[in-house]
Amino acid sequence: MNAKADALPAIDVEEFRKVVRSRRSIRRFTDEPIPDRVLDDCLELATLAPNSSNLQPWEFFVVKTPALRAKLAEACLGQNAAKTAPVLIAIVARTDTWQKHSRLALEQWPEEKLPSIVEKYYRKIAPIHYNQGPLGLLGVAKKAAGLVVGLSRPVPRGPYSPNEMKVWATKSTALAAENLILALRAHGYDSCAMEGFDECRVRKLLKLPRKGLVTMILAAGRRAENGVYNRQYRFDRNNLIHYL
Repeated sequence: MNAKADALPAIDVEEFRKVVRSRRSIRRFTDEPIPDRVLDDCLELATLAPNSSNLQPWEFFVVKTPALRAKLAEACLGQNAAKTAPVLIAIVARTDTWQKHSRLALEQWPEEKLPSIVEKYYRKIAPIHYNQGPLGLLGVAKKAAGLVVGLSRPVPRGPYSPNEMKVWATKSTALAAENLILALRAHGYDSCAMEGFDECRVRKLLKLPRKGLVTMILAAGRRAENGVYNRQYRFDRNNLIHYL
């Protein structure tokens, strides 16, 4: 069915508000496992996150095996969230899958007719836009061209280097991580997104791809009674939200 013809479901914003407002970073979990069907559903919802050019530059490494989970918790600096969670998920951004995913975007196009603009993008534009070339030289050339052309009209500003590709992939992957976090909460489970870890040890333990970037490690499970350490607060929204 054409996506345009699909009827939008009724939405209860109050249910969504409950999900968002009840989400907390949980530091201690019970030993209750997350059912496989729930975890699978949450991961599927994570992959529905918006992302750059639908290139889906993410991977999820789900660690449930107790022995490996214990080693991963140690690599997470022994945080209580990591030590007590029944599931740890390494959420990895990939800077090196865009070529493969460009091909898949064409091969798996969901409608009968492939629009010419879509074919042109994935066959011609994407290979130039995301390719940095040997030693990043193509990226340097693209940046110089962008500076010149940008004097007269708007142009995309990057990614122009391997480091900018990391930023590019991480932005989309973080969106998927948020979907996963909220999906867990909607199912009645909780999580803690951890940035405190030894990435070298994590990469070695999980045998991660060479160009995979560990965006975060998510501890997930059922919150313990002492799982929340303090009341939630946020800074004054008037200092952070700007209407122009």
